[in-house]
Amino acid sequence: MADLSHSAETRDALDRGAPLVALESTIITHGMPYPQNLETALQVEEDIREAGAVPATVAVLEGRLHVGLERAELEALAQASDAAKVSRADMAACMARGGTGATTVSATMIAAHLAGISVFATGGIGGVHRGAELSFDISADLQELAQTPVTVVAAGAKAILDIPKTLEVLETLGVPVIAHGQDDFPAFWSRASGLPAPLRMDSARQIAEAQRMRGALGLPGGQLVGNPVPQAEEIAAETLAPIINRAQDEAEAQGISGKAVTPFLLGRIFELTDGQSLRTNIALVRNNARLAAQIAREICALR
Repeated sequence: MADLSHSAETRDALDRGAPLVALESTIITHGMPYPQNLETALQVEEDIREAGAVPATVAVLEGRLHVGLERAELEALAQASDAAKVSRADMAACMARGGTGATTVSATMIAAHLAGISVFATGGIGGVHRGAELSFDISADLQELAQTPVTVVAAGAKAILDIPKTLEVLETLGVPVIAHGQDDFPAFWSRASGLPAPLRMDSARQIAEAQRMRGALGLPGGQLVGNPVPQAEEIAAETLAPIINRAQDEAEAQGISGKAVTPFLLGRIFELTDGQSLRTNIALVRNNARLAAQIAREICALR
């Protein structure tokens, strides 16, 4: 692809057939304040290296799709105030206009697949928003999981979403939903949502084998791996519930909608938890990156 760029590290890994893990960039531009966003991005990349894989952070920079960012590019993105939030629907338009954008889950999956990367680590996926029966606000992440063959490691769906409806849509779309090491589907900041995951796998090898088998069967789409946040870092669901409800009520009262909803809610929850939500967010992203690196290594071994 003419408009696809790689960092030197990512290009070398692709040439060697080394295990790679894609990383999104909206968590940098829209999910955390500076400088925590840069510190976390650098730490997550290092976690992947220490686990035996190569990180590839994805973003659109001046109209080019980058799979793997150099240090200076990552620093500039972390301080950018005007980066677009780029999904499947607007990634091509952003590139055509020479824009700069941070990739969501769906856009990162597309970029990873274009680059030949089969594993992607994120914080939590998007899904069905509360009140979607009226707003029809359903994240493009779910459709992307149904059509793009990338295994996505996340701490479940973001707890601000309607998780039961999110699981129903994933089932309808035929997306394998795997809980790693437990039976309960995780809920982002909390280890348990109270909802059973359709599948459970206890090792990176099993997850890698499942992805290989899907390819052998000719099944489209990827897999969602729900990886619970480490127990020492979680915020209990019963503690979060009233905080999330308050933030949701404030968003509705202020008329916040569309792509602005998630950043607003995450910001308010950060304030209402005295910063604990950010600390937990960082812990779960790092935890997901380590598991994704293990899966990437196992996929390479299976090849």
